[in-house]
Amino acid sequence: MTAPRVLVVDDDPPLRRFVARNLAARGCEVTEAGNGLEALAIVESQPLDLTILDIMMPRMDGLETCRRIRERSVMPIIVLTALSEQADKVRILDQGADDCLEKPFGVNELLARVRSALRRVRWSEQAATGTVLRYRDLTFDADRLAATCRGESLDLSRTELAVLRYLMEHLGRTVPHTAILEAVWGEEYRDETQYVRVYVSRLRQKIERDLGHPEYFFTEHGLGYRFGV
Repeated sequence: MTAPRVLVVDDDPPLRRFVARNLAARGCEVTEAGNGLEALAIVESQPLDLTILDIMMPRMDGLETCRRIRERSVMPIIVLTALSEQADKVRILDQGADDCLEKPFGVNELLARVRSALRRVRWSEQAATGTVLRYRDLTFDADRLAATCRGESLDLSRTELAVLRYLMEHLGRTVPHTAILEAVWGEEYRDETQYVRVYVSRLRQKIERDLGHPEYFFTEHGLGYRFGV
């Protein structure tokens, strides 16, 4: 297995070096950027598996950088933030982030989040060769790691693809929030229900024709979500 390629973006050199050193010590190939503009140039010039991004930066803040990276890449993005309110975390996820890590954080928590993000990449790639999931006009192709709806390609991140695949594999069954979190993010995320809400909402926006009359994603209040039927 090749070394994971990780981009660390932070305008605080000591913190950036701390993160980079710990990742490199665990076998990652690390590239550093001091601001959002540098980060975008790196994203466009080399292949990456993961970006770790601080939210408070000059010139281009982390939210805008996250949004622009998501326009260019489906790789996971972990945002580092001093904001602790749930509304702030939802806003970060809405910009395309896959995870939020609140400052101050310990190295073990950071590494656990990195392992979880890279596990989602591998999980989305591990469907059996030739596996194609279909429901109505929606198709998930495991070989191509791509989805189409009504004949049009869907622009989905790795985490969006992982959530979609898990729900399609459980067609017609009510799936608890905790089951989705454990399958896609990991068991340590069992309490992060806002992650599921944001990602199902994002999938709905990209797939449903009429949000008021869903065809694919159904909310089972107090229980979880049901895909189809």
